[in-house]
Amino acid sequence: MLQIDLISIFPEYLAPLKLSLLGKAQDKQLLSINIHDLRDQTADVHHSVDDTPYGGGAGMVMSPVAWGDAIDQITKDDEIVDLIILTPAGRKFTQKIALEFSKSKHIIFACGRYEGIDARVGQYYADKANFRVHEISIGDYVLGGGEVAAMVIIEATARLIPGVLGNPDSLKEESHSITGDGEDLLVEYPNYTKPANWRGLEVPQVLLSGNHGEIAKWRKAQAERRTRELGSE
Repeated sequence: MLQIDLISIFPEYLAPLKLSLLGKAQDKQLLSINIHDLRDQTADVHHSVDDTPYGGGAGMVMSPVAWGDAIDQITKDDEIVDLIILTPAGRKFTQKIALEFSKSKHIIFACGRYEGIDARVGQYYADKANFRVHEISIGDYVLGGGEVAAMVIIEATARLIPGVLGNPDSLKEESHSITGDGEDLLVEYPNYTKPANWRGLEVPQVLLSGNHGEIAKWRKAQAERRTRELGSE
């Protein structure tokens, strides 16, 4: 079972992790998701978790003190932990990285806010033998915090865990599927369902033909076309 812990100052933001596919995976004990409030690690009356940046500049930086205490509380020295720090400056998340994470035993998401988390947090845990630290971004844009990014990564990762999807064959032909040698495949071809005519738009005739060889060729050609078009954008 994959254990996932999320640390945030807005734990209620992460409520959707109990729904749909992720909720069912937790019910089947394929996945354990625990949410922790960073402010529980503070002692002052305002529950402060940030301070002004050394060297000056706009915004506030999240203090390493609360983060270190929060991470230490949910880890053991004899387990391997993947610590994911969400940051726009991180490595861009891909299906290949999702596959890596799906093989983990324990993942901690550090959902930062403001100008981010004091850099010493990542540095400290990267120096520990049982930690693997990953700075991850989900794209070339900036969000208000790491919570949304964490949910994206969890959903992409969890569905690759055996047993989470009702039909494992669903993984084989979808966009960005991973081959045995770890290379990305084409994006998925367009899909259609009943009715065959909707508002004057017809389903491609080849899909109604019953000729599975021709259908497979059409789908491959459509996937190649879509992939080329994405690459030219």
